[in-house]
Amino acid sequence: MRPLTEDESKIVFTKLANYVGKNLIHLIDRADEPHCLRLHKDRVFYVSESSMRLAISIAKPNLVSLGTCFGKFSKSGKFKLHITALDYLAQYAKYKVWIKPNGEMPFLYGNHVLKAHLGRITEDTPEHQGVVIYSMSDVPLGFGVTARSTIDTRKLDPTAIIVFHQADVGEYLRDEETLF
Repeated sequence: MRPLTEDESKIVFTKLANYVGKNLIHLIDRADEPHCLRLHKDRVFYVSESSMRLAISIAKPNLVSLGTCFGKFSKSGKFKLHITALDYLAQYAKYKVWIKPNGEMPFLYGNHVLKAHLGRITEDTPEHQGVVIYSMSDVPLGFGVTARSTIDTRKLDPTAIIVFHQADVGEYLRDEETLF
């Protein structure tokens, strides 16, 4: 387990900033205990500094996981957020989308969010912005990227895609062999 290099940090923070915006500062400099990002076997972990110091005594091949997995780097160097980061993204999200009960199951099966399933959306959400998707009862279901801005969504037909699917809590069941 090692700290992220400057290039890796830039890639990860750029991806996280797409979802949480300026709240990224609150993710690292927390009031209860400082946290940091560490890389282990191409996966980025969000871990408290006290847990990280304790993990130093464990041999690298024996260490399976530590903290919360935020995502992983692909072989080409791109960073992909995992669904395990949803709790932190939902806590600090800048833009949010709520979907109706009839749209929850299609989203949890990995489909995009359609306008017919849209319940509410944060005002002034720009196009291609990272959003956290909630049920109407404020339960975080996943995250994605907006296909259109808030203003443009009002003019669309009900079958138009509003949010491109990135990850959802259904992945815990669909990808349980490869997720961790």
